[in-house]
Amino acid sequence: MDERLRRLKDKANKLPLTPGVYIMKDKNKNIIYIGKAKALKNRVSQYFGAQEKHLNKVRKMVENVEDFDYILTDSEFEALVLECSLIKQNMPKYNILLKDDKGFSYIKITKGNWRNIYAVLQKDDSNSDYLGPYTAGFSVTKAVEEAKKVFKLPTCNKVFPRDIGKDRPCLNYHLGLCCAPCSGKLPLSEYEKNVENALDFLQNGSKKTIKNLTKQMEEAAERLDFEQAAKIRDTIRSIEKVGSNQKVVSSTYKVQDVFALSVMDGKACWAVLRFEDNRLVDSEHFFTDEGESIAEMRAELITSYYSLNRKIPPRIELDGEIADGENIAKWLSEKRGTNVSLVIPQKGEQAKLVDMCKANAMQKLTEKYRCNDRSREALEELAMMLGLKATPEYIEAYDISHTGGSDNVAGMVVFKDGKPLKSGYKRFAIRGFSGQDDYRSMEEVLSRRFDEYYKHKEQGVTVGFGRLPDLILLDGGKGQVNAVLPLLSQYGIDVPVFGMVKNSKHRTSAISTAGGRIDFNSRKKAFNLVTNIQDEVHRYSVAYHRKKHTKSALSAALTDIKGIGEKKAKNLMIKFKTLEAIGKADKEALMSVPGITEANAIEIIKAFKGE
Repeated sequence: MDERLRRLKDKANKLPLTPGVYIMKDKNKNIIYIGKAKALKNRVSQYFGAQEKHLNKVRKMVENVEDFDYILTDSEFEALVLECSLIKQNMPKYNILLKDDKGFSYIKITKGNWRNIYAVLQKDDSNSDYLGPYTAGFSVTKAVEEAKKVFKLPTCNKVFPRDIGKDRPCLNYHLGLCCAPCSGKLPLSEYEKNVENALDFLQNGSKKTIKNLTKQMEEAAERLDFEQAAKIRDTIRSIEKVGSNQKVVSSTYKVQDVFALSVMDGKACWAVLRFEDNRLVDSEHFFTDEGESIAEMRAELITSYYSLNRKIPPRIELDGEIADGENIAKWLSEKRGTNVSLVIPQKGEQAKLVDMCKANAMQKLTEKYRCNDRSREALEELAMMLGLKATPEYIEAYDISHTGGSDNVAGMVVFKDGKPLKSGYKRFAIRGFSGQDDYRSMEEVLSRRFDEYYKHKEQGVTVGFGRLPDLILLDGGKGQVNAVLPLLSQYGIDVPVFGMVKNSKHRTSAISTAGGRIDFNSRKKAFNLVTNIQDEVHRYSVAYHRKKHTKSALSAALTDIKGIGEKKAKNLMIKFKTLEAIGKADKEALMSVPGITEANAIEIIKAFKGE
C-alpha cells in the first residue's frame, strides 16, 4: 500500500461509527464523489483497502482521492437527504449523474392543401402549425403513429400536391394503411376530413372521436350515403382496435413508474416506463458504469432520477432489492406530499411490466455497447494472434503522410469494438523537424499523444486523449515499432504496439513486431479487421495531407508576389477562399484584408493579369 492510501485509511479508521455523508476530493480540492453511510468508519475505510477488490470505476475514483471530508447526521434518513442535496449542488463526476435532457415534443401540422401531421422535437418551420409542447415524447410519437394509421394519412416522403399522379400507390395503400393521395383519385375534401378527424383524435382522445364519428356515420346513413357510412364505421373499428392493442401495455395502477436495470461487461442501462391513466405515456433510458452493488446502484439511480424534477408517482415498481429502501421511500413521500410505495412484484401483470422494462434496458445496452458477433470474433482472433492478455476493444492506429518530405502530417483513427469511432479521430501536423523521416515523425506523434494523455487522464473520459487504447497499430514495419517502444517505456505506458505491413501491391500482408513479423495464415477475420484499420488510417492521413499540401501550394503561389509573405497570403486565403476569387477582386476588396496595403493590392492585380 502506498503512502497516500495508508494516510487515507488511517484517517478513515478514526471516523465514528455513526451515520453521515463523506466527500471525496482530488489534489485540486475538487469534489469528485459524495456518498452516505450508516457507519462512516466502516464504509469509508473500505475504499482504501485492497484495490483489486474494487470495480474499475471505483478504483479510478480512489486513485484520484487526495483527501476527504465528512458531515455527521442524526439519522440515516438525514444522511440521505443531505447526500441528495450535495450531489445536486456539486455534480461530482464519479457519482451516477443522470443527464436531464428531457425536452419537449410537438405535433406539427403542415399548412395549405394536403396537410399532414408529424411528431417533432422542436418548432423548426414557420410555415406549419404546432400542438404542444408535451413532455412525454414517447407518448406523442405513438399517438401520431396511431392517428396516421387509423385515418390513413401518408407516412412516405412524398409532397402533395407536387407528387400527385407521378407514381403508383405503395404497399401501404394495398394494406389499407394509406388513402393514397398520390393516386390522384382522392378528393381534397375527403383527405382534409381525414386530417381533421386525426387532429380531433389527438386533441380530444379516442372516446370523443368515436362519439363524433358515430354521429357522422348516422348522418351519412340518413342521407342514404351507405358507402361513406361504411368507411366511417371501419374507422371507428380501427380506433377501437388501437385502443384494445394499447391495453397490452397498460398497468393495474392508474399512475406508476416502472424501473429495471440491466448490466453487461461493466456497463449498465437504467430503463423507465411511465404510466398515467393506466396507459404507458413515456419511456426513458440512461447509461452508466456498473457499480459494486446492484442494490446500491438502484438506490443511487432512483435518487438521481427524481432529483431531476421528475413528477413522483404514488407507486414505483422495481426489478430487485434497493439499498436503504425505507429511507428512499420516506424521502420520495416527503417530496411528493403523499405516501410513495417501492414495490418488487413477484407475479402477475405488474411482474410482466417489470420484465418488459428489463428487456428494453438490455436491448438498449446491447445496441450501444456490444459489437456484433463477427466483430467480436475478429477481435478475439487478433488478440490470440498477437498474444494479448485481453480482447482489444479500443484500438488506435497511426499513419504518416507527406510529399517528398514536405507537408508532413499524421492521422490517428480509433476502432471501438471493431468499428470506426470517428469522434476519436485526430490529426497531427509534424512540426519538430522538416524533411522526410517517418520514424522521427511517428515518434513525435506518439510523444504528443502521451503528453495529452497525462494532461487529460484525470477527466475520466471514455473517448479521446484522456484514455489509453488497448492496442496501438502503426502503418509500417519493425522500424516504426522500434522507434516508439522506447517512448512508451519513457512515459511509463504499458500498451502493446505492433506494425501493419503491406506487400508490393500495397495490401495488408502481416503484423510487424519489434523483432520480426506475424503472418495471418488462416486467421481471416483478424486479417479483414486489420486491413480495414490500415485502409482507414491511410485514407484519413492522406486526406489531411492533401488538404494541407493544397493550402501550401496556394500560399506559395501568393508568396511569389512582391511584398506578400506567408502571413498576408494566409489572410488573403481566409478572406477569399480560392485563388480565383483573389484574382477577380478589385483593389478596394484586396485592401480590406488585414495587412494588405495599396501597393500590395496593385502587385496582386498585376500578378493575376500576368504583368
